[in-house]
Amino acid sequence: MKVWTSLDQVPGDERSVVTIGNFDGMHQGHRKVISTCVERARRDHVDAVACTFDPHPVRVHHPDADFRLITPLRDRLDAMASTGLDATLVVHYDASVYMLDPEEFVVQYLVERLGAVEVVVGEDFRFGRRNAGTVDTLRQLGRRHGFEVIVVTDIEDPTGRRWSSSWVRELLEAGDVAGAARVLGRLHRIRGTVEHGYKRGRQLGFPTANLGEDIEGLVPADGVYAGWLVRRVPGTTADEFLPAAISVGTNPQFDGTRRTVEAHVLGRSDLDLYGERVAVTFVDRIRPMLTFDSVERLTAQMDDDLRRTAAVLGVAVTGRVDPDSVTAH
Repeated sequence: MKVWTSLDQVPGDERSVVTIGNFDGMHQGHRKVISTCVERARRDHVDAVACTFDPHPVRVHHPDADFRLITPLRDRLDAMASTGLDATLVVHYDASVYMLDPEEFVVQYLVERLGAVEVVVGEDFRFGRRNAGTVDTLRQLGRRHGFEVIVVTDIEDPTGRRWSSSWVRELLEAGDVAGAARVLGRLHRIRGTVEHGYKRGRQLGFPTANLGEDIEGLVPADGVYAGWLVRRVPGTTADEFLPAAISVGTNPQFDGTRRTVEAHVLGRSDLDLYGERVAVTFVDRIRPMLTFDSVERLTAQMDDDLRRTAAVLGVAVTGRVDPDSVTAH
């Protein structure tokens, strides 16, 4: 999939079926819209193109809001590429975009540059200055400028709830990463750079990779999770998935105040990940964050966490590692 980051990069003879959206999280509803775009483009023998926005409009219009993307742009584009799109235009979202009225946006982006023969959108699509444009507005503009509008109906889970980014956020903020995965259609992941921590886990036999403050992606609720630490194999372009018990929280056992994400790779004491950019993928929540009346009770619980994590991930059960065997410094 080609990625264009400005209108100037779009070929002058482009003809396409276009879909438009933020696509944060790339959940199953987004996939249905984009898949429809791809199917119709193949039928029309033109390119399937998505138009998405970065930064997210909420960050621009409400910069003080506590808002974190569900999915970093890199992962969003990877998920979009997996649908079969030929190209994605990443529109830099600023006043030059959000001050356009609906027809100005349609002409500048869809007609003059992307050469849209069809535009595929969801039922709740809004666009243009102050979100004044609706699906009906888009249809009117399509008749005026020569493209057809295809509206994809919302898809719902068996309970009748519509798949949405807001639902994914609710589930993650409740710690239900398994539920979020059902809506997303894949496991939720975040990315960050491994930094030095207090090394308390190492002293107890549970060395962890601590993610720094540059985390991308929505961090789930405090608790202990089963998941995977994903790293690039040094000297290659391949990734490896390492089974991990993941702790999210402020470490109340030791009166911590800073919220952190720490991943203990099961059975490994030979990893030196400091400075590496890694991903952490969440499979299921093992338990909430707790405080124990002794370090012995804490370590006993952590032993149980390792057993339960191994069972969830379907890997061999491991115990604590020898603190003296840890190679990272």
